[in-house]
Amino acid sequence: MSYRLNLLATVLLTACAGLAAAQTPTPTPATPKPAAPTPAAINAPMPPPPTLDAKSWVLMDYNTGQILASSNPDERVEPASITKIMTSYVVSAELAAGKVKPDDEVFISENAWRGGGAGTDGSTSFLALNSKVKLHDLLMGMIVQSGNDSAIALAEHLAGSEAVFADLMNEYAKRLGLSNTHFVNASGLSAPEHYTTAHDIATLSRALIRDFPEDYKIYAIKEFEWNGIKQHNRNALLWRDAAVDGIKTGHHSGAGFCLAASAKRDNERLITVVMGTKGEKVRADMTQELLNYGFRFYETHKLYSADKPVAEPTLWKGQADTIALGVSEDVLVTLPRGRYADLKAAMDVPGRFVAPYTKGQNVGTLRITLDGKPLVERPIVALQEYPEGGFMRRLGDGIMLWFKSDEAVQPSKQPDTR
Repeated sequence: MSYRLNLLATVLLTACAGLAAAQTPTPTPATPKPAAPTPAAINAPMPPPPTLDAKSWVLMDYNTGQILASSNPDERVEPASITKIMTSYVVSAELAAGKVKPDDEVFISENAWRGGGAGTDGSTSFLALNSKVKLHDLLMGMIVQSGNDSAIALAEHLAGSEAVFADLMNEYAKRLGLSNTHFVNASGLSAPEHYTTAHDIATLSRALIRDFPEDYKIYAIKEFEWNGIKQHNRNALLWRDAAVDGIKTGHHSGAGFCLAASAKRDNERLITVVMGTKGEKVRADMTQELLNYGFRFYETHKLYSADKPVAEPTLWKGQADTIALGVSEDVLVTLPRGRYADLKAAMDVPGRFVAPYTKGQNVGTLRITLDGKPLVERPIVALQEYPEGGFMRRLGDGIMLWFKSDEAVQPSKQPDTR
C-alpha cells in the first residue's frame, strides 16, 4: 500500500511539474530588429496622399503588395497600351515554359500590319508586311516603342490569332487574381469589353517584376532602333528619376493619358498606376508625386523570417519536448515611418499541442496590426516533422493532460524593436 501511495504521489508531482512547464511561450521574431524610432519620429504627423486629377490611381508597395494610397482603385477604365504589360507577361510565361523561343522567326501578317502598322494613328514598330522578325525584337518593339504591330504579331505567333491570344490573356488574369479585368486584344485598342482597374494593373505589374525579372529589364530601356528608325520610350520618368525602371504608358481618346510606373530606392520598391489624366506631362508629374510621397512617408520591415521559430510551446506525446512554430515565407509589413514600435503581433494557436505533426502543417494564424487595424495575416506552421513518442511517453503525458485546462492560449507579443 505504501509503495502504491508513493507511486501515485510521484505521478501527481510529475503532472504538476508538467503543468508549470506546459504554458505556451509568446512568439519572438526570428531576426533582430532595428533600433526603436525616437519619440519625435513616433509622434510625427502623417500627411494625406496627394490629390490627383485622374480617373483612378494606386500606390502599392511591391514587397508586401499593400495598397498605401488610392483613389477609385477598382473603377473600370480602359487600359490603352498599358494592356501590353499583360501581353508581355504572357509572352514571358510562354518563353519560360519553352513553348516559344526568343529567336523564333515571327511572320508579320496583313492583320498585324494593317491593325498596328505605319498606316494607323497608333504606336507602331514600322514592321514590314509579310516579313519575318525575331520574337525578341518584337518584344523589344512592343515594350520600348509600344508597337501595336509588334503586339499583334506576337499574339498571332503564340496563339494563332489575336482573339485566341486574348482568351489566353484572360486565363492568366484569372490566375493572377485580376478580378475586374477583361481583354479582347493584345495592343490596347479601344473596345467595349476591354477594361481593367488601377488596382488590377498594379497587381499585374507586381507579378511581372516578381515572376520575370530579366524580361522586366526591357522596360528600363530608353530607346530602340528597328529597320533604321529609332524611337524613344514614352515613359518620361526614365529620364527624370534614376530610380524608375518601368513600366508602361498608355493613351487613346477613351482612356486619356495613363502610366504604370515602378521605382526602387535602396531596398524598397513602389508601384504606381495613374489612369485617365489630361496629358503626357500631367501623368508623369502625378506619378512622380506619388512615388516621392510613398518613399518619403512609408517604410518596409521584415518582422519574421521564413523557417525560423516564432514560438516553441510544449509538445505532448511526442519524441520532442517542444514544437517549433513559424511561417513558411518572410513576413514583411509596410507602414508609415516612425510607427514601427506601435505594431502588435498575435498568434491564434491551440492551447496545447499533441503529436504527431507533419512539416508545414498549418496550426494557427499570425496577425500583425497597427492601431487595431489588420496589416498582415499569415499561417503558422510546424517547422519540422514531429512524430509520436514511445508508449511510456504517451502514457505519462496522457496522465498529465488530465490536469491541464483545454482553454486556448492566445500568445501575443509586439515585434521586437531592439
